[in-house]
Amino acid sequence: MRGPSGQVLLTATALTVGGQSFALRELERAELARVRWLLWYLLGGLGLAAVMIAFLQNWLRTGPAMLGMALTALLLAHGQRGTNRLRLLRLGREAAHFALPGDTAPWQRFAAELNRRIGRAHDSAAAEAAALLAAADTARAAAAQAAAGPDGAGSSGPGPG
Repeated sequence: MRGPSGQVLLTATALTVGGQSFALRELERAELARVRWLLWYLLGGLGLAAVMIAFLQNWLRTGPAMLGMALTALLLAHGQRGTNRLRLLRLGREAAHFALPGDTAPWQRFAAELNRRIGRAHDSAAAEAAALLAAADTARAAAAQAAAGPDGAGSSGPGPG
């Protein structure tokens, strides 16, 4: 499964983001957050306030004030655009962060599918571990029974003589 931008590839056992590969068993979960560009908000808002104050104080004429308001409104709109941040929580390690372009809705569906596959990978690993543990317990019980002997009495007890 490929992500909406094509820079993310999800297989049954691994995830590749921007050239970095992660096994699904090493991931705890994935979170997607919409991030606004705060710098552009600040520049746009402060610029718009400065232009409006300058216009109201008659420091600017109408034409330059309109141009300044339009430019600072564009800065605000650019800050609204933002980006998507994918946060991969890794077991016992620091989280990995990636910026993903485009609309948020397709990325949210992708992150939900990624979390489902991570859960399946952990469930299958737990089932494998449980099967190995059960096999080891069975082998240990069989070894203990074989050591006890055929009649059930072990040779470790006091014998005749």
